[in-house]
Amino acid sequence: MNRELREFRRLERVCLEQAALSTMDLARTGLLKVADDCRVAAEAIEAQSSHRGALAGAVQALKIVLSAARPPSRH
Repeated sequence: MNRELREFRRLERVCLEQAALSTMDLARTGLLKVADDCRVAAEAIEAQSSHRGALAGAVQALKIVLSAARPPSRH
């Protein structure tokens, strides 16, 4: 997923650079729209990644709490 995130950020940057150099309004507008789409995609990947990280942390905390709450087993 990091590779996808880096690629969307790279494409966003390239589109913004090319839009700044463009002399045609139509080309500039199109490049800015693609850059915006890449930004939205990258932000969605980041949000999904942070959500997964938070969920994994919550699961780990729950495991710790539940293991501490169990009475010791008697053999």
